[in-house]
Amino acid sequence: MSVKLKPAGKLFIIAAVVAAAIFSVRWYQSRPKEVSQSVDLGEVTLPDAPDASLSGNAVLLPLPSSDNAVNGGTKIIWQRMAWNSQFSGMYANGGVQTTKNSLFDKAHLDVTYVRQDDCNRQMADLVKFANEYKSNPNTPAVLITFMGDGMPAFMTSLSKELEPLGPEYQPIIIPVTHGKSYGEDQVMAPASWKQDPKNALGKCVAGVLRDGDINILLKWAGDNGLKVNPDETTYDADAINIIAANDFLDAPNKYITGYSEKRKIVRNGKTTGSDTTVNVDGVATWTPGDVNIATKKGGLVTIANTKQYASQMPNQTIAIKKWAYDHRTDVENMIIALAQAGDQVRSFNEAKAFAAKVSAQVYQEKDADYWLKYYNGIVEKDIQGQQVNLGGSMVFNLSDMANTYGLGEDKVDRYKAVYNTFGNLMVKMYPSLIPTFMPYEKAVDKSFLFSVISNHPDLMQGKAIETKYADQITATVSSKSYSIEFETGSANIKPASYRLLDEIFESAVVAEGLKIGVYGHTDNSGNDVTNIPLSEKRANAVKAYLQKKGLPVNRVEAKGFGSAKPIADNSTETGRSKNRRVEIVLGE
Repeated sequence: MSVKLKPAGKLFIIAAVVAAAIFSVRWYQSRPKEVSQSVDLGEVTLPDAPDASLSGNAVLLPLPSSDNAVNGGTKIIWQRMAWNSQFSGMYANGGVQTTKNSLFDKAHLDVTYVRQDDCNRQMADLVKFANEYKSNPNTPAVLITFMGDGMPAFMTSLSKELEPLGPEYQPIIIPVTHGKSYGEDQVMAPASWKQDPKNALGKCVAGVLRDGDINILLKWAGDNGLKVNPDETTYDADAINIIAANDFLDAPNKYITGYSEKRKIVRNGKTTGSDTTVNVDGVATWTPGDVNIATKKGGLVTIANTKQYASQMPNQTIAIKKWAYDHRTDVENMIIALAQAGDQVRSFNEAKAFAAKVSAQVYQEKDADYWLKYYNGIVEKDIQGQQVNLGGSMVFNLSDMANTYGLGEDKVDRYKAVYNTFGNLMVKMYPSLIPTFMPYEKAVDKSFLFSVISNHPDLMQGKAIETKYADQITATVSSKSYSIEFETGSANIKPASYRLLDEIFESAVVAEGLKIGVYGHTDNSGNDVTNIPLSEKRANAVKAYLQKKGLPVNRVEAKGFGSAKPIADNSTETGRSKNRRVEIVLGE
């Protein structure tokens, strides 16, 4: 019997009420092997996991019991798609239902996990709960968890559904954040696209429309200055075209089987009266779709993934505002439990293996070894002998949660950058479906997390996820030129360019796994004695602006090339104006 695995967070919804596209959510990953008995509380061991967040005399907590807890606590039905970034939640709950001595049991919570891959059903169940809760406050709560980049459209649609109940019953994103996709979501295509992104023009990528993985494609295209054809029924030779897939397994299957379809040719947004046949050249998918490609056909490599766009896909949990405020202590205790669970899973292989075992129980699919394998992520050779990256998730501790919402030391609100980036992207791509989206400040309620951070500084000792950046960029993922205005003959940025620089900053925040190159270029007026120093000073001015906004010093490199690398003809003023530019490169 074939199975259909869906990702927690990669969703796509066009809700009838607002026709809002939803996407985002994932799943896949690992399962555990039999492990040695855990140590009693109070005994000290050193972390043995390669991605340990605890150090020194870190304590491996006793693993939860397999017996269901009977604590009389707050009842919660927590719907989620299968997705490995939820390992901390698996560990914290101890099983499908809260088990004895689990962190949720100690928090006096009675949580039942329900695998629900249908995001329309999740939305309907949350709306149903809101109606019932208004008349009966003892109704068991419903929480739903999706991928962060899909929230703008989803929250907008859900808010419309809940309007009749009044403002107290609006949806809010509570920062009960388990973790994020860390490589498992990706765009795979021929290696020639990595060598020169323009090779993607006129080609077709199969994926689920308005899904989180298609978002990766859209961001990569935007970062490289490439157009994307928003109409999946036509063909534009000057843009990347999308072939609609039914689900994340159908997308790679279209590539594997050599799927083709006939389309009308368009040029400059108008039909030409001619037709052509298109094939699948690349795929936007996640595990095991990427595994299927590698083992059944091969030939595709990672063009961009969520280890590079490392802030794009945190999982986010939606609650009804009235319930969350009525149960503030419960929500804060969930955050505390998940923070502790994140440190345990990150630091001890026994805890990680236990979480994988619970994942297999909750999702009722595959086994613990499977979930564990793809939680960790692997590099393998495909059937053609090319190396491919498969899987990869990461759970959060309290420091990671703080960093996600701008409550960490650098004060960078990573999720705000993600939310606004992909909200604006959807509006731009599909203005008739999504003319606007719920403002971030209305969608996200940080008060619960702020309270936990303020009252439990001890939990902030776990090391946050940290990207190690190379000294210099040696492999480019994307490159795009910007016309940033400077005062004549100087490196002083004109205020008119601040908004553009802020957009560059937000794009860089989403792509947190990549180093930023800021390269200054001039036209051929004057000589290298003046042009090279000026281009260096301008590049460093942009670098300073981005660092002042919050990018770490070791993440940004700045260089000036003077007139050495023109992109247009210097014999015309139009060409010279194009050559006077700042190039932003995302690379490794």
